[in-house]
Amino acid sequence: MEVFGPLSAPVIPLALLLALALDRALGEPPARWHPVVAMGHYLGFMGRRVAPRVGAPPRPARAFIGGALAWGLGALGVLALAVALNRLVAGWALGAQALALGALLKPLLSWRMLRDEVAAVEGALGESLAAGRARLAWLVSRDVTTLDASQVRESAIESLAENLNDSVVAPLFWFALAGLPGAALYRFANTADAMWGYRGERQGRDWTWAGKWAARADDALSWLPARLTALLLSPLRLWPALAGEAARTSSPNSGWPMAAMALALGVRLRKPGVYALNADGRAPEAADTRRALRRAGRALAGLVALALLWAWFEWSPWT
Repeated sequence: MEVFGPLSAPVIPLALLLALALDRALGEPPARWHPVVAMGHYLGFMGRRVAPRVGAPPRPARAFIGGALAWGLGALGVLALAVALNRLVAGWALGAQALALGALLKPLLSWRMLRDEVAAVEGALGESLAAGRARLAWLVSRDVTTLDASQVRESAIESLAENLNDSVVAPLFWFALAGLPGAALYRFANTADAMWGYRGERQGRDWTWAGKWAARADDALSWLPARLTALLLSPLRLWPALAGEAARTSSPNSGWPMAAMALALGVRLRKPGVYALNADGRAPEAADTRRALRRAGRALAGLVALALLWAWFEWSPWT
């Protein structure tokens, strides 16, 4: 960790716990102060300049290089700011270091909002199918207008599993390994993938080449956390089946936590016409959404336990 400033030994696990406590107590900060929102503004501005309009003459090399350079410039800015903040607090007292880093880490993860949004879909489904579809549209980018109640529930549980990795486990994983710069770079890469990582048209622009670097960067940074999330979600006896189920999706990473959740709950999770995870499982019911939320919470607790254990071995005076 000295490369980012000589932090006191226990500060990383303490900051991690404080960030989760702040998330539980306060939720998301206002948009004007939110670093991920700022990343989105930058990516939106640059995206309009690197992705050609649909119907424009194809220039794949230009689009790819432009997207890669714009991604790199943004990543460099995020890293520079995070390293500066890391170095700023490095000389402070232990408690002040942990408080500052916990507060800076909090906006880079989002467990409370994810949990509440998934629960809200189930609550809306209890009112009507139309209400459930409308609430799900806040959570996923797919077309929800033709989904039945079972498919709405499947989509919500899938989103919980996938975003447990993207919005919680992966930022904490990279924070544990590389401090604030690691978590900040991951959130930039994941946000860039969400906005640019498309294989074709989105909002009138062609992202086939302009978003390819962003997609591959997110794939690389999510590879280990996605598998860790899957292992935390799934009982040991189900691990041998994980890889085969995860391979049913086209993504190298998102299939892992989704497949783990499907196997652990004993339900099928599908994207109609694209994939079916644990296809022989039953259709999920309202109780399964609650079970999925509890299982995700236990997975997060398991991650915290691993971080504390790793910290003890890393910094124990007896090792």
